[in-house]
Amino acid sequence: MAKVSPINTSIPDNDVSLPAKLEAILYLKGRPISLNDMAELSKESRAEVEQALLALMAGYAQRDTALDIQEQNGLYSLQLRKGLGELVQNLLPVDLSLGTLRTLATIALKKRILQSDLVDLRGSGAYDHIKELVSQNFIERKRQSEGRSYWLTLSEKFHRTFSVLPDISSIENKKAA
Repeated sequence: MAKVSPINTSIPDNDVSLPAKLEAILYLKGRPISLNDMAELSKESRAEVEQALLALMAGYAQRDTALDIQEQNGLYSLQLRKGLGELVQNLLPVDLSLGTLRTLATIALKKRILQSDLVDLRGSGAYDHIKELVSQNFIERKRQSEGRSYWLTLSEKFHRTFSVLPDISSIENKKAA
């Protein structure tokens, strides 16, 4: 398995389709983004991005899915389809906004990430998300030994709340048996 550096924010050139890359960009940004920004991040022309985005939007329109791509004032975002907000709020184990949950998901995917890199990925709204996640003890924030940014990592509370790690006692019981 290839090791991905947490500092590298570019999308790798591989067999992933451009619509799939755009979907990843829209998901990870978690905020409206322009065609020009998507073109820059995907390293494709604006015309190619526009065509791929239209194909992606058509795909969402044809499928029965919870997500939808919305355009407003030339900015695009991946959103929950209308009518699902209340259902999702009832299912969330914690009281976090969708943007904060996306920021938390990004941290969880990276395991350990510099705050500055997270802000590059998620936008300046991530500062508020980080503050909220630290205050609710879902992440830990430690100053870099060299540099001005902070390392962000998942806390024990995150693992307990979202059941990402196996139950330690069950592992210890299996070892003892």
